[in-house]
Amino acid sequence: MKKTDSQMLIIFGASGDLTARKLIPALFNLYIAEQLPDNFVVLGASRSNLSDEEFRGKVVYDSTYLKEKIKELDKKQVEDFANKLFYEDLGDDYASDYEGLSKRIETLNDSHDTEHNYMFYLSTPPSIVETVAKNLSEYNLNDESKGFKRLIVEKPFGYNLETAKNLNNGLQQYFKEPQIYRIDHYLGKETVQNLLVTRFSNSIFEPLWNRNYIHHVEITNAESVGVEKRGGYYDKSGALRDMFQNHLLQIVSLVVMEPPIGDQPEEIRNEKVKALKSLRVMRDEQTLFNNTIRAQYVSSEIDGEKVKGYREEDGVDPNSTTETYAAIKFFVDNWRWHGVPFYVRTAKRMPTKVTEVIIHFKTPHHQIFQDSGVNSKDNKLIIRIQPDEGILVKFGVKVPGQGFKVERANLDFYYSSLAQTYVMEAYERLLLDAMQGDATLYARADEVEAAWEFVDPILDYWKNGKDVRMYGYAAGVWGPENADELIDDLGFWRNPGKNLADDPGYCVIC
Repeated sequence: MKKTDSQMLIIFGASGDLTARKLIPALFNLYIAEQLPDNFVVLGASRSNLSDEEFRGKVVYDSTYLKEKIKELDKKQVEDFANKLFYEDLGDDYASDYEGLSKRIETLNDSHDTEHNYMFYLSTPPSIVETVAKNLSEYNLNDESKGFKRLIVEKPFGYNLETAKNLNNGLQQYFKEPQIYRIDHYLGKETVQNLLVTRFSNSIFEPLWNRNYIHHVEITNAESVGVEKRGGYYDKSGALRDMFQNHLLQIVSLVVMEPPIGDQPEEIRNEKVKALKSLRVMRDEQTLFNNTIRAQYVSSEIDGEKVKGYREEDGVDPNSTTETYAAIKFFVDNWRWHGVPFYVRTAKRMPTKVTEVIIHFKTPHHQIFQDSGVNSKDNKLIIRIQPDEGILVKFGVKVPGQGFKVERANLDFYYSSLAQTYVMEAYERLLLDAMQGDATLYARADEVEAAWEFVDPILDYWKNGKDVRMYGYAAGVWGPENADELIDDLGFWRNPGKNLADDPGYCVIC
């Protein structure tokens, strides 16, 4: 186990939802698991006027997110954790003078012996990220002559390629690139990381992981909810920016990448960048028309209950052309993947919440069981990222009895079956990695820009193209019917059930 040095975590935007919902519960779990260093302090910083005790009440004692866990623990244990939390009011805005914050950090460092090791977590709107970095540098809070200084930045990392470059250049004026940790919570999921292990530690997969054996790759990210209370934000973003550009392209990079030299963070990140740079960028309108589909969910009835359409959601323009469904077909221009199509889709208001990667293997060249129905039952490797996390291999077996009728069987593994193993939540893993200086699961500047280079022409086409269409799909179904046309001769997407081993041709809303 890596050593975690004494340190202080300073959270900007500490009075916001993310801190109470994700960050403090993640730190609490690390505390219970005895993963935090003995000398560890959290300083919340925001524009709300709170005392230390009020902050502790908000995110610990009165927190709905910790309510059940606190009940099971000794009162002293909960108090010990809460006493590690402090709060500093920044005043009117994040651009104000940081003299008070700087003094508070110094005081807490001296009293709790955190050895001048500071992590700054920016749970703030992207528009003020550079301002915070600049203000920290003015008080030498980026200076690593005494202790480390790390800056954790939440997505979105820009709105397009130009703004992403501006954001990277802005941050790099004040912090060196190795100090900057761009957090993508999807990479904290155990099954996303397991993509690397599945590929590179198993000789039954790695020799087959190329164009000679793989027919196509399919990635689905589906959410059963709509935009909820995020209508105002989502209408300026859309499915392609909100999910595809960051989370899903990160998964794509892990599927596509070449074996790294070793397991060091920079070796893995180097290969991920190469993978993203090898994606064939689509620029001409005909290619974009043929290989991209966007759609919006419209109102429908689910289980007798009326569900709003996207344009009826709070904060959404009634004439909005923002997509809630995006499906993209693309190719990778390198030796390993030449000619192998990738199909990636993400959407709101699907029949179930699920994220999975499906590797479709080619059928054997010489079919001796052609009449048995095996032709349409290709071998699949399914890596389920959420829920029901695990891995499923689908392969052909003989049906008992006369003849050679072939049916598909499942060979599966579920993380839930590891009864004695505690699987960390995404933010637990990512925060602990950052505390230990491990940037493997964090995005680098060139990685972010490579992803935007691929996505930008699609966004531009959807905004300015001649024959661009916005399709509709009823809330609660698997997207517009014509989405299957994207998958060439294969006919249809795999529409997964909520359980890993389910393989329905349709989904019943219940």
